[in-house]
Amino acid sequence: MILPKIRDPRFITIRRGGTLTDDDHHLLALWAAACAEHVLGLFEAARPGDLRPRQAIEHARAWVRGEVKMMEARAAGGHAMGAARDLRGAARHAAYAAGQAAVVAHVAAHELGAAAYAIKAARAAAPGATGDAAGRLECRWQRDQLPDAIRELVLDDQRLRNDICWSVFEV
Repeated sequence: MILPKIRDPRFITIRRGGTLTDDDHHLLALWAAACAEHVLGLFEAARPGDLRPRQAIEHARAWVRGEVKMMEARAAGGHAMGAARDLRGAARHAAYAAGQAAVVAHVAAHELGAAAYAIKAARAAAPGATGDAAGRLECRWQRDQLPDAIRELVLDDQRLRNDICWSVFEV
């Protein structure tokens, strides 16, 4: 479970009673898509003919551009996570990262799910005992991609939810 029991109002849009602007919601979705895309090759190497995770990432970006509705992005996310079900290791985590990225359109707090699963994918793909180092490298890469407008929000979210996100945000 990557979502907190009590929802953080910073990840709830203003129109739903929170403080998240649409612009920042879009930035969260784009960042999550970038995190997922960074490890997508790990899934595609295992299942080159299965386009569901790639389509989920594309739907996240299309939602930001206003080309698809939230429910379409959310459904694409579910299909990407479905692609992961019978897999293990890096490929599974990469598909989950893509699914989480797409569902940011529905619940902004899934942004950490995309990032956390991408880190898990990088760890799982690393040879031998280098998994932790690969995970730290992936986390640093992700942080380098953060737009200034959402940087402090995401970093604070990582600190607050690190325990429920498998402690992957310890750099």
